Amino acid sequence: MKRALIYFVLGTGIIFLINYLFMEVQDLGLELYYAISFGLAWGLAYFLDDAKFSLFQKMGLSFGAMALLVAVGALIFSLELAIPSIIKFSTVFVAYYLFASFRGSKSLRN
Repeated sequence: MKRALIYFVLGTGIIFLINYLFMEVQDLGLELYYAISFGLAWGLAYFLDDAKFSLFQKMGLSFGAMALLVAVGALIFSLELAIPSIIKFSTVFVAYYLFASFRGSKSLRN
């Protein structure tokens, strides 16, 4: 759990800094929201990368996190601005498991 939180914080911080330093940021809150969706994807993917979670549980928790991102984003910003957060989340989440699939253990933890 500690390591998953570290991945969340590092993923959020690194993406926010990259976007802030190298891209033209118009809405700081929106960029932070997108960075949080990126960090949440890495942290949650690492947390769920365990044999104790079934595929159904992994999918359910990831869809729940996406629903939470859309709900929070729609409340704070708008639905149109919240949709890119789930695209970022799902891309990172799938990329994590794609990288893990190339390993013999099918996990990035081991």
